[in-house]
Amino acid sequence: MDWTIDRLPYDATHRDFRATVRRFFAKEMEENGDRFESEGRTDRAFWQRGGELGLLGAQVPEEWGGPGLDMTYGLLVSEELAYAGAPNGFQTHSDVCIDYILHYGPDEMKARWLPRTVDGSAICAIAMTEPGAGSDLRAIRSTARRDGDHFIVNGSKTYISNGQNADIMITAVRTSSESPALSLLLIEADDPGFRRGRNLDKIGQHGADTSEIFLEDVRVPVANLIGTEGRGLATLVQQLPQERLSIAASCQAMAQRAYDEAVAFTRDRKAFGKAVIDFQNTRFVLAAIKARLQVGWAHLDWAIVRHVKGELTADEAAAAKLWHADMLWDVVDQALQLHGGAGYMNEYPIARLWRDARVMRIYGGTSEIMKELIGRGL
Repeated sequence: MDWTIDRLPYDATHRDFRATVRRFFAKEMEENGDRFESEGRTDRAFWQRGGELGLLGAQVPEEWGGPGLDMTYGLLVSEELAYAGAPNGFQTHSDVCIDYILHYGPDEMKARWLPRTVDGSAICAIAMTEPGAGSDLRAIRSTARRDGDHFIVNGSKTYISNGQNADIMITAVRTSSESPALSLLLIEADDPGFRRGRNLDKIGQHGADTSEIFLEDVRVPVANLIGTEGRGLATLVQQLPQERLSIAASCQAMAQRAYDEAVAFTRDRKAFGKAVIDFQNTRFVLAAIKARLQVGWAHLDWAIVRHVKGELTADEAAAAKLWHADMLWDVVDQALQLHGGAGYMNEYPIARLWRDARVMRIYGGTSEIMKELIGRGL
């Protein structure tokens, strides 16, 4: 089964685009993948090369410097990125951050930043998580006090994807001491008082930088408000389905890669005079994985079609993120087991896939939070 063809959301134009995307990530990972892993981040040239090929912000309209496509193209990039094992900064930038500016930013903000997010000259991050606030966004403590035409922002953020590279950061803050309501501000990395902390040492996804951010009396123009003051939580809730669908797409592609690696390894590896794939246990494990992948691709395509039509609900997106993330962990763990001792060696792709897969049940909302969200609608 070729997972790239005969899929409902995609046509011949998508197939041509996919071929370009796949060549790009294959070349980048061959030439730079190990360096990205060892350095803990990607370089800006990687972003600019991606921008030149149209891999960033496919959904941005032409009037704001983009190609004016729909999210099927962005999700396609995220699939190929995950299958290649490339750093996931592009996904955070394109599938998560850009739409906040596109849908909720004032025209001046769009004109200044969207063309640069598309060509890769400006990298975007989103800063929600804090040392004491993860999935519970109402626990956010960072503040923004009004001072004339500016907000004075103080606080700290952690686990921020693209934090070391970001030029702009969509930041959740409290703009009122009398209300728990949140607001979203676009903060520029060269603003005085903005400081990057450590590039955090993670279990996996080593090539994608993840940072601490400190905000000390940062003056942010009121014009950098995204959406309506005090309505930041509602804005976040509206955007989370796309983020969770993007994560589901990544999980599905990673699971496919893990399966492909296991099939190739067990065909080549010999034990007791025959290929490991010729043992019944191996075939049964792989057969069960193949069946789950078939179901997963069908479900993902259903969700993508609904999302592009504006019909994917928050419950459905949460369910997609939950199912595909849990499925990925099962698949990648079984695929590593089929590698035997080789699976524990970092020189084999399955080891990196296994490490990188663990966080998928955590970020974008933990599996437990997904169950809670789904359960509220019962």
